[in-house]
Amino acid sequence: MAKTNGKMIANNKKAYHDYFILDTYEAGIVLHGTEVKSLRMGKCSIKESFIRIENGEVFIYGMHISPYEKGNIFNKDPLRVKKLMLHKSEINKLIGKTKEKGMAIVPLKVYFKGSLVKVEIGLAKGKKLYDKRQDIAKKDQQREASRDFKIRNLG
Repeated sequence: MAKTNGKMIANNKKAYHDYFILDTYEAGIVLHGTEVKSLRMGKCSIKESFIRIENGEVFIYGMHISPYEKGNIFNKDPLRVKKLMLHKSEINKLIGKTKEKGMAIVPLKVYFKGSLVKVEIGLAKGKKLYDKRQDIAKKDQQREASRDFKIRNLG
């Protein structure tokens, strides 16, 4: 199970809204020099990205890393497909789980762990519209309860 204890670069809040996250994994990501420099400046987006497993290898599609300003000819395509590094046993487990109906693999967070860039990926099951409505109602109730608690204690 992944635990983020480094500098957060990007977070995918939309994934938590659209999916039930059943399991999380920490994966390394294969990058080139200017991409790492751009990530250090916080120029990354994983909102529209998704993960596929092809030929026993894991790839992330749609992850946008803005070109490094001083990188000139060394900059890579911002939307290029990037390889993720996971153990073979984890990949096999993910392959088995994604064969089930409604299961997907989504990126949740991108962060630094020491000097390495890591991606937290989640095994997810899609939410229905009524599930999303229930989550929104729960958040509203919690927000109101905390507001009432604050008013009672301060006022």
